[in-house]
Amino acid sequence: MAVCGLLRIGVDNPHRDRVLSRHRQADLWGRDVAIQASDPVFQKISQDPFARWMGIELQELRPGYSRLTMTVTPEMLNFHGIPHGGAVFSLADAAFAAASNSHGQTALALSMTISYLAATAAGARLVAEAQELRKGHRAGFYQITVKTEGGELVATCQAVVHRKKDSFVE
Repeated sequence: MAVCGLLRIGVDNPHRDRVLSRHRQADLWGRDVAIQASDPVFQKISQDPFARWMGIELQELRPGYSRLTMTVTPEMLNFHGIPHGGAVFSLADAAFAAASNSHGQTALALSMTISYLAATAAGARLVAEAQELRKGHRAGFYQITVKTEGGELVATCQAVVHRKKDSFVE
């Protein structure tokens, strides 16, 4: 698997750069591959000011999918000494935003429900993955998981977006 900055390009395949549409790439067999870090959609999403302030990094982006990471800092802990639910939610929300906007079409959150399953400690590296379950013309439905780097499930989310007609990139 090739690597480009923080972004995994996808399957090693000489045809992986064959562009099928402006913001979607597929290999020779039509399987989606990661959007490259030089793509305007990747650049726009990776520059989200709040996510950057939280230390959230966009690791991988494909149409309808994203993977982001965040290291829990002492400032993210609540008075119990465990990560504040808002910090975990922010990581899940950033993954949701990346996956839902990965098509280059403006997508705005309508709802998001989170279930917290386990706590971690300061220094833990969390990984959020968002997967598109259904993409309609006006709505999109997503499943998001937050895990530790070791694979322990921290939270699960379900979310819905409203899709606008316009693109957010030139």
